[in-house]
Amino acid sequence: MKKIALHWKILIAMVFGILWSLLSGAFGLNDFTKDWIDPFGTIFINCLKFIAVPLVLFSIIGGVANLGDPSKLGRMGFKTLGLYLITTVISVSVGLIIVNAFSPGKQTNEKTRITHRLEYEIWAKDNNIKVKDGQDLLATASQKEIEKVKKKLNADMQSADYQKMASKNDAAKANKENGPLQPLVDIVPENLVLALGDGKLMLQVIFFALFFGVSLSLLKGPKIETVKSFFDGMNDVFVKMVHIIMKAAPFFVFCLMAGVLAKSANNLNELTDIFVQLGYYSIVVFGGLLFMLFVFYPLFMKLFGVKIGYKAFFKGLSPAQFLAFSTSSSAATLPVTIECVNDNLKVPEEVTDFVLPIGATVNMDGTSLYQAVAVIFLAQYHDVDLDLMQQLGIVATATLASIGAAAVPSAGLIMLMIVLDSIGLNPLWVALVLPVDRILDMCRTVINVTSDAAVSAIIAKSEKLMD
Repeated sequence: MKKIALHWKILIAMVFGILWSLLSGAFGLNDFTKDWIDPFGTIFINCLKFIAVPLVLFSIIGGVANLGDPSKLGRMGFKTLGLYLITTVISVSVGLIIVNAFSPGKQTNEKTRITHRLEYEIWAKDNNIKVKDGQDLLATASQKEIEKVKKKLNADMQSADYQKMASKNDAAKANKENGPLQPLVDIVPENLVLALGDGKLMLQVIFFALFFGVSLSLLKGPKIETVKSFFDGMNDVFVKMVHIIMKAAPFFVFCLMAGVLAKSANNLNELTDIFVQLGYYSIVVFGGLLFMLFVFYPLFMKLFGVKIGYKAFFKGLSPAQFLAFSTSSSAATLPVTIECVNDNLKVPEEVTDFVLPIGATVNMDGTSLYQAVAVIFLAQYHDVDLDLMQQLGIVATATLASIGAAAVPSAGLIMLMIVLDSIGLNPLWVALVLPVDRILDMCRTVINVTSDAAVSAIIAKSEKLMD
């Protein structure tokens, strides 16, 4: 087994995890899997997460301090944010194109279409939202039909999924009501210790690290060199911790996959339904993600003159990609992403230590594409036609929402509710896509990590720091 590359070990472990979950469901061993196997997957993610925050802190401070020229930092920062913005807009646009082309949410059954449309119109009326596309089934539907739909709506609202989404939506609304500049305020930490202790406040950690690193780069003298050596040494220690953890990664990934699928269903039939339910929607999302992964990013790097071979790029990044798939967290994968891009793609540390932590926080290409597909799918599902301006609004809102999204599993659901709310649709509709969200979350995290790596290579090339 020692001769097998790490990414193949992780892939094999994922397959065994899926097979175990199927056997677990067939023989009624799901409780055993949840109690005795799944906790090791949680331990694995926790280990990567507690390393991620200090690694970001020390790597950015060390990277910025060693740049020397502060103008170089400004130039690199402008390029980084500009490239991340471009890839995000393109990913949202790709999502809108494919979902409009294939229309996965269109209802072929007329009775089902009318029922879903009535659900939307009743919700819109209750929330004082004007229906824009001209249909008005409420005016023609019988009272019996309306009461039947209302009864179904009330039953749905009492379900666990809707209750969970409602609480998240309330939190998102509360944050939204703070004002247009609140995201800017949130970047600056009020308490550094609290920011370091909360993985959702990664932008605050990055702000402090940049500020500290710039200040350190402007100072000279033996004492300052000692401080720089301290941060470089701490960064090396946390990178070594990643190496140690990754030696056991295949075992942990097996536990993670088995636990995730075992918690998704109580028996084999339910597990099978999860793979079948919402299949067309999932295929459309998956197709868009594959296009970004295997077509767009290689072409994007080639456009900027990056001479990393197609095979070499994916082979070098594959350990981080497989880990991103299994953890569904860009933040948890960050230490491994940095290692892969440094060691395998030969991008210098002064670039990766700056570009990748920012990307893990603000760059969510896969999540943005998923949002675009999900919003149109849910609108089609409820027979709502979105005009061009509304779809352009999705591009703008999804792009801005991706900047503030936490790099943790299912953060895309919060973003999706924000996007739905911005164009006058029911944010609680996200409960409809929950059954397949976890597997799609795993796929879109791979895209996020790949985008970060591609941009870091482009930045290194533009700064003439790699061949």
